[in-house]
Amino acid sequence: MVSTLGVAVVGFGWMGRVHAQAYARVPHHFPQLPVRTELVCVADEVPGRAEEAAGQYGFTAAVHDWREIAADPRVQAVSIAAPNFLHREIGVAMAEAGKHIWIEKPVGLTAADARAVADAVAKAGVQGAVGFNYRNAPAVAHARELIASGGIGTVTHVRIRLFSDYAAHPEGALTWRYERERGGSGVLGDLASHGVDLARFLLGDIASLTADTAVFIPERARPTGATAGHTRATGGELGPVENEDYVNCLLRFTSGARGVLEACRVSVGEQNNYGFEVHGTQGAVFWDFRRMGELAVSRGTAYQDQAVSTVYVGPGHGEYAAFQPGSANSMGYDDLKVIEAYLFLRSIAENTAYGATLDDAVHSAAALDAMTRSVEQGTWVPLA
Repeated sequence: MVSTLGVAVVGFGWMGRVHAQAYARVPHHFPQLPVRTELVCVADEVPGRAEEAAGQYGFTAAVHDWREIAADPRVQAVSIAAPNFLHREIGVAMAEAGKHIWIEKPVGLTAADARAVADAVAKAGVQGAVGFNYRNAPAVAHARELIASGGIGTVTHVRIRLFSDYAAHPEGALTWRYERERGGSGVLGDLASHGVDLARFLLGDIASLTADTAVFIPERARPTGATAGHTRATGGELGPVENEDYVNCLLRFTSGARGVLEACRVSVGEQNNYGFEVHGTQGAVFWDFRRMGELAVSRGTAYQDQAVSTVYVGPGHGEYAAFQPGSANSMGYDDLKVIEAYLFLRSIAENTAYGATLDDAVHSAAALDAMTRSVEQGTWVPLA
């Protein structure tokens, strides 16, 4: 028997749109799921944006104040795609109202924010999913299986990179993303949070870390109107960039493995250059998000001059079979969010957590806080 779940989206910039599209596509790819969604309400404070979203995507209602969604009995689940500084307030309120929540990373500005949302979700007995989408790539799922099964021996070290140019233009507007009180730790929350999740997903918990950060574009022009995405601005009053453009972090895992995590939002010439290389005593795996359907694998006992082969992911890897019938057919970023939506809805249907949860968000946020402390203290910082 298929039931209908009323869902709402708070914040309808790019990511809000991705969530709405993902809900619509879930039954196409996962018809076995015993729940369907109805787009009940969308909230956005920018004049006209919620109304436009309702008209385009078919939401029954459009509001400017997210609190109306918290009070709406027709809504059982909420996507929270608002700016970082609103995550804690909205997430806690929705959980306390008995709504299941799918919230974008990094879940607030600090680990305390993420814990507050996690605690509210646990207390309310609702499900909470978090937008760590890169772990949903079938190649990443395959890499995790190889590592866990000992396919590359004992893991010795990993390098994770997240380089982008979305903030590289000096005319990029001084939006909330660059303010400490509203955007948090800059590229740490934007990109390094994904890197921490990938590190834990592949290798397990991080024991300690040490980090270095930098701001390479210290001033930007304030925007004169509403912004979406990475808007450019000229002629406005200049203001300081208060959070990080770049982070480089050394990691020690509880397993004894070592790691390097590097992220930058102002890397000229880099567009979504995200990926990892994991090395073990008998092999290695290599993944590049821009070639999402490929996993480079080296396995064996040659040790020296050991060949590397390319695995084109197919129906046996992760959730690939829900999208394509044969190996090497391409998947894209939005497909990863469809998987995320499916895992969220499955969690609700079965009352069991699937995919990235608020616990994962807390671990990621704790690592980001530790990076900040490491920079301030100039030392290695342990993680509980």
